[in-house]
Amino acid sequence: MYTGKTQQPCCLCGREETAVRMDIPPRAVQLLDNSGPIAWRDIEGDVSLHFCESDWTTVHDVVLDAGMTPLPRCNAARADFVLREDFEALLNDVRDEPDQTPLEQEMLADAERVVDEYDDPDALHSERDLVEARVVQWALDELGHQPTA
Repeated sequence: MYTGKTQQPCCLCGREETAVRMDIPPRAVQLLDNSGPIAWRDIEGDVSLHFCESDWTTVHDVVLDAGMTPLPRCNAARADFVLREDFEALLNDVRDEPDQTPLEQEMLADAERVVDEYDDPDALHSERDLVEARVVQWALDELGHQPTA
């Protein structure tokens, strides 16, 4: 029985055994390696990147110590996401592109909250949460996300 997203290989090295998952907004797929043929506007929901333990250590250090995003090194072919079904070809009908703005706003708000609360011991955010939050913020900044008023 399918109960959600499947386990994907490490998006950096391809190793099957992964230890950490990080979610990014659909539009951030454009920043991944080999993402050209992916119709990111047709992605429903967030995109999950999986990392093996050794690569996660590298990602952790690159994000928190060097202040750089790992996304350009991640292979889009190893990302986990759902594409909307293509009924347009079957039914000769054109559907509107999904509006991903609410998802982006929610992910950005969550990321900002994690960054703001990280040093608060009552918030209980892990370093994984902080890495994901920074990557989401940087991705949306690079893609020109406009914060809500």
